[in-house]
Amino acid sequence: IMARSVCAKSAFELWGHGKTHSELRTSLLNYPSENMSPFMHKDSTYRINVYTFNKTLEFSDRIKRIDALEYLPFDGAVSLKSPQHIFCLMEDYGTDPNNIPENPDYIYFGRWIADGQRELIRSHSVKNRHFIGNTSMDAGLSFIMANHAKVKENDLVFDPFVGTGSLLVACSQFRAYVCGTDIDYNTIHGKGKSSRKNQKWRGPDENIRANLRQYGTEKMYVDVMVSDASKHVWRAAALFDAIITDPPYGIRESTRRTGSHKDVTRPPDSNYVESHVPVSQAYHLSDIFTDLLNFSAQHLVIGGRLVYWLPVYIPEYCEEMVPLHPCLRIISNCEQTLSSHTSRRLITMEKIKEPEELDGLFHRADPRFSPYQGHNAFREKYFSGVNKRCIKDDNKSNVNGE
Repeated sequence: IMARSVCAKSAFELWGHGKTHSELRTSLLNYPSENMSPFMHKDSTYRINVYTFNKTLEFSDRIKRIDALEYLPFDGAVSLKSPQHIFCLMEDYGTDPNNIPENPDYIYFGRWIADGQRELIRSHSVKNRHFIGNTSMDAGLSFIMANHAKVKENDLVFDPFVGTGSLLVACSQFRAYVCGTDIDYNTIHGKGKSSRKNQKWRGPDENIRANLRQYGTEKMYVDVMVSDASKHVWRAAALFDAIITDPPYGIRESTRRTGSHKDVTRPPDSNYVESHVPVSQAYHLSDIFTDLLNFSAQHLVIGGRLVYWLPVYIPEYCEEMVPLHPCLRIISNCEQTLSSHTSRRLITMEKIKEPEELDGLFHRADPRFSPYQGHNAFREKYFSGVNKRCIKDDNKSNVNGE
């Protein structure tokens, strides 16, 4: 678990705890000696670390804390550089940095088992990434999504709204083969205006493949291509072990698909078919989710997972708003707050059966999609709170001015 977790810092085997060092001593002396002895025999080496939360101790104070543990039956030798076993004394001083107590609120002692993978968040920071865009997914969230999808070695993972490939980067770190599509030609080919400060245009090698190369996982890169998520190009088969994506909400990236509002569209002259760029039209969020769930039902293997973000307007949100599909079972629903009135839910679904003939029509009368029917429905609600605050601030300043 810790070899994959980016949320957990470390895991410990708890041996004793208490509100004071006296209580800690009593708790430790009551801990079964047979559980301690394998890590304290004379042929072993060990080290004791002192961790304090919300307070910094002087080195001399840390040594005093360690010396006070002399009642524990350590028979092995101390090794600060490469011990066989590491023990940790942890003191919790609360969460208020402006009101740090003299004595800890609680004390724990135990054996260190493993560290989590929080280092991945730093090493894969978007700030240092070769190719980024306006909506590149945060490294921590990308790895969380990969974990929700249970991405493992040799899986094939697909992102239908791939953007600059942040989710592919995270999945490739776990040795999965990755591919994706996006309707934006410039993003897929790394062309156009740069999203970096003080850089006007993207460089010749700014692309998704270069991002994987940066982290040593280029061999896991299958490919990406320009494609419309509403008119996918894949053959009818269960191809993917996981589908992980962050659909556009219409806030910083437009929700578009190929098509026209006109009743009749004349096909391009055969001489220009190859260079023809289709007209684009609005892609309602309700249609995005319908297409995404239907695509996942068709192209995930049994047991494969779909992980995606669902934007919600908090005053209207209820669990019944989460889209369903007969072939997909909801595994988890987590919230990330975006503003005082909007958030997005990380939805994880697992394929439980192959689709039947009528399953694709399941959404037609589903009321869960009503909040997303209008093209700019979520966008309007997202900015409504901002506008209300501006009006409120203006009214307040007018009152103060009078």
